[in-house]
Amino acid sequence: MSITVTTWSLEQTSPADLRPAAEPAGDVRIVRAEVPSPEFSRFLYTAVGGDIRWTDRLGLTYAQWEETLTRPGVETWVAYERGTPAGYVELEAQEEGAVEIVYFGLIPAFRGRRIGGHLLSYATARAWDLGERRPELPPTKRVWLHTCSKDGPHAMDNYLRRGFTLFDTRVEEEPEVATPGPWPGALA
Repeated sequence: MSITVTTWSLEQTSPADLRPAAEPAGDVRIVRAEVPSPEFSRFLYTAVGGDIRWTDRLGLTYAQWEETLTRPGVETWVAYERGTPAGYVELEAQEEGAVEIVYFGLIPAFRGRRIGGHLLSYATARAWDLGERRPELPPTKRVWLHTCSKDGPHAMDNYLRRGFTLFDTRVEEEPEVATPGPWPGALA
C-alpha cells in the first residue's frame, strides 16, 4: 500500500524575513546540545517524529548517528519546559551559505502550548547567525526547510507566519509505514 505525500520546500533569503513568534508563558528555555549525543538525538527524533512517520533515521547505527551529529555546522537546539525536553531543531550548514532546518518539532504532549512558534523563531535566528558564531563557516545567505502532508496540521502555518516562503512543491507516492510510536495511550 502507498500514500500520496505532498512535500513543500520553504526558504528565507534574508534575516529580515524572520517574523518571530511571541515567547510562551512559563518556564520555557531553548538550549544548544553542545555535546553530540547519538542517544539523546535519537530520543528526540523518535519522541517528536514517532506519531508522524519519521522513519528515515531509525535504521542508522550508533556510528552513523555520531557521524551525522559531529559534521561541521550541525547543531541541535532543544526546547525545555520546566526542565523537560519539549522539542528540538537540528540545523545543518550546507554549501554556499545555506543552512537547512533538517528536523523541527515538538513532543506530542507539548504541542498546542505556543512553544513551536518560539522554538522555530529561535532556531531560525540561530541559522542566520551560524556563520558569525562558527567562523569556519561562510555567512548564512539562505535558511530553508521542507515540510510535508504527514507533518502536524499546524506546521505549514507556523513556517509561513515566521516569514518562510514556498519555493517548491512535490507530490509523490510513498510506501505506507506504520508510525513507530508513541506507544498506545501516550496521547490520551
